[in-house]
Amino acid sequence: QVQLVESGGGLVQAGGSLRLSCAGSGRSFSAYAMAWFRQAPGKEHQFVASITRGGGATSYADSVRDRFTISRDNAKNTLYLQMNNLKPEDTAVYSCARAATTWATGDAGSGSYNYWGQGTQVTVSS
Repeated sequence: QVQLVESGGGLVQAGGSLRLSCAGSGRSFSAYAMAWFRQAPGKEHQFVASITRGGGATSYADSVRDRFTISRDNAKNTLYLQMNNLKPEDTAVYSCARAATTWATGDAGSGSYNYWGQGTQVTVSS
C-alpha cells in the first residue's frame, strides 16, 4: 500500500516562503512521476506542479511559475515544493499525488494520479 504524507504547511505573511515535503512509502517511489495540487475553499482541485520520475523535467501552472519550485530526492522517497513570494491567493490545502502509471510524465489532470496524500494547509495573510 502506497502512503504519501505531506508536511511543512502553515501560516505565512504575503511575500514569505514555505517548503512543503511529501514523504512516500514503498520502494517504487522513483518509478513514478509526482505532482502537487491545491484546493481552496469552494474551488476545484488545481494543478500546481509536476516532476518526472527522474526529476529531469518539471511543469508548472502559470500562476506559480517563477515563484514555486518542485523537486524530489528519490534516495529519501521525498517530494518537495519550495514556495517563494507567497500571495494570499495561494491559500489552500496542498496535496501531493503519485502518477497512476510508470510511463506518465506528469500532466496537469488529477485523473492521471491514483495515490494522494491527506494534504497540508497553507495560509497566506495579506
